[in-house]
Amino acid sequence: MTLTWPLIAAVLLGALLHAGWNVLIKSSADKPLDTALVHFMGALVALPILLWVGLPRSTSAPFIAASLCIHIGYYIALAGAYEHGDLGLTYPIMRGFAPLLVALASWPLIGELPSAAAWAGIVGITLGVAMVGLANPGAALHHRKALLYAFANAGIIACYTVVDGLGVRNEVASGGSALRYVMLLFVLDGVSYPLLVWLRRNPAGRRQILRYARSRWPMAAIGGSASIGAYAIALWAMTRAPVASVAALRETSVLFAALFGSWLLKEKFGLQRALGTAVIVAGVMALRLG
Repeated sequence: MTLTWPLIAAVLLGALLHAGWNVLIKSSADKPLDTALVHFMGALVALPILLWVGLPRSTSAPFIAASLCIHIGYYIALAGAYEHGDLGLTYPIMRGFAPLLVALASWPLIGELPSAAAWAGIVGITLGVAMVGLANPGAALHHRKALLYAFANAGIIACYTVVDGLGVRNEVASGGSALRYVMLLFVLDGVSYPLLVWLRRNPAGRRQILRYARSRWPMAAIGGSASIGAYAIALWAMTRAPVASVAALRETSVLFAALFGSWLLKEKFGLQRALGTAVIVAGVMALRLG
């Protein structure tokens, strides 16, 4: 399995899509509700595609079930991180440290040992996103709740990345397709977390959900579609390249998120984030050499 330039271009497109829907969540006045709405609309987008392509193989069921459970924790931690910290702080930590954890787990769980160049790329991307996310370390320490949510979510992201990487490879190896796996995952995933948000609200809060959904659903549908596209590209790439390398490359989304945050949300960028960007680019080059 080799990380080719066309594959890199595809994963970078997925990274752009992933950053886009995260900016949508961050710009929301009710982040848990918008997180739920984006994924509910994503499920509605995924359902007709699933009906067209068909269900995945039965051997994929344990992986999808495990992934669904892990993703609920992911959305809870995601909304919590955005409640307590800037996108430019929390998003790079969540996305940046997960690939390092995936790389550490690749050999015992997946049987893939990254090469020296791949390790250099993974560590480089992790270091780069840390520079981008922690452009002001002193200020970051004042957002302890945001940091706790973000680091916890890095571990959660690593868990579902390994589970889904193994799951989609199992699906393809048994004669299925990555698209079937992803579409079923999104259909089910788009019900579980929104249901949790609905049940945690009182009657007045549920009426608010309906009012909010009526005005927000077009934007949420765009976000849900972006989320599907981003993850479908990543899982498809994992059937053709090492999981740790794809996971690290996918997290170049922090560059897009930092730029979006600076442009749309008026968050600071600065020299250190610019240097971190250069380190990430060097890490991408090292991954390609690996």
